Amino acid sequence: MTGAGRFILAIAAVAAVWAAVAAPAAAEGRVPLPVLAAGKGDKCVEPTDIMRRYHMEYLKHQRDETVHGGIRGAKHSLVDCIECHAVPDTAANGVRTIRPFCDQCHEYAAVTMDCFGCHTPKAADATEGPTQ
Repeated sequence: MTGAGRFILAIAAVAAVWAAVAAPAAAEGRVPLPVLAAGKGDKCVEPTDIMRRYHMEYLKHQRDETVHGGIRGAKHSLVDCIECHAVPDTAANGVRTIRPFCDQCHEYAAVTMDCFGCHTPKAADATEGPTQ
């Protein structure tokens, strides 16, 4: 075996050992992928992969339609998201909100959202139910 062959064999051996030692250690330190509970219905208004990628565009478009055009109850309304995905939220004194559902992926992706400054009942409003 030539010197170059031995060098390549040594690199391959080191890589194999490194993969066996480093890969499990790296996996242990990783943040687990979010596991989202299914909604109440049979399926979402869009396929899951599409909603994961484009939900914010749908929500922004719907917000503009609602705020500027007065159009409510369309396909991508926050009310429908709440209806299907809301769970009791400890941050809202147990009132059902969609925050826990959304927080799982947003925390994983390190993305902040400001929706719930307005769309979560305050303690005084907790008896009125989820906000729209």
